[in-house]
Amino acid sequence: MLSRSDFVSQSLELHLFFARIMKEHSFFLETSFTPRDHEYQEQADEFRLEFDKLLAEVVSLSCGVVNPLVLASGEVVTPYTLKAEMASSYYTGVTLATEITQSEEELSGGNSPIELMLERRVFAVNERAMHLISGLIQFKQTILSNVLTCKMFTLNYPLLIDHIMREAKLYLQLIRRLQKRDIVNLEREALEQEVFWNTIMAEHAMFIRGLLDPTENELIETANNFGNDFIELRDEALAAMDYTLPLKKVTEDSLKATKEIRDFKEQGTKGLLDCQIRSIIIPLLADHTLREANHFLRLLKIFNR
Repeated sequence: MLSRSDFVSQSLELHLFFARIMKEHSFFLETSFTPRDHEYQEQADEFRLEFDKLLAEVVSLSCGVVNPLVLASGEVVTPYTLKAEMASSYYTGVTLATEITQSEEELSGGNSPIELMLERRVFAVNERAMHLISGLIQFKQTILSNVLTCKMFTLNYPLLIDHIMREAKLYLQLIRRLQKRDIVNLEREALEQEVFWNTIMAEHAMFIRGLLDPTENELIETANNFGNDFIELRDEALAAMDYTLPLKKVTEDSLKATKEIRDFKEQGTKGLLDCQIRSIIIPLLADHTLREANHFLRLLKIFNR
């Protein structure tokens, strides 16, 4: 059973990463609908605002409690997040809560003693988050179903909608596990996470490839190669689950490839913010994928110890 300290810190660290991811998913959905589907746009906006509130509360509880390595990993915010929000807000007319980002930039980690009151507050945050995520999953499922049956058009690929739904399901699964105070089998967890995140990295590469301007030949080729590489890494992780390959080899291969795609995404984020890349990629999406690569890198370093 998880200790009080581990329960609180792991819960807050999970929310610092995933609550921001969810609010950005809501933003990507919100800005993708046609005028006909303004009611869906309004629902997505409501989800975005609710995740803003959740994240703001998590930030207020996290100072001196979460692991400094998490804050330094680049998965909570990057040096580009604030600029990406400002640019994306300018392009879309949607006001984004940049004050939360500024508060996160000022967060400091630590291992302060955990009082019973903080444990109770975190438990309540987890309960609230599970309710909110469940609603967002259902919303995404409805959108995907409508798109696949030609009842709706959005600017998001069907695969992207399915992609963000899977991320929400993982978030929900991890919170439920924390609420039960479960201690995980690290090796099994490593394999499951590597299958999941290698798939996510492959799909990121495919989305980047498809959203670049057709004239960006070199970037398109690089993104395509990353997509193929991460499909192979996903298959390696699946083989390791069947004991066909050793976990250490899979993790080392994933670590090397994830560092490379992280660097590619960072260059892409900078290029978009500097107006040096032709694409239909909104800057916040680029920074979003960069943070997910940073999150996966931190997990891989833990698994590779």
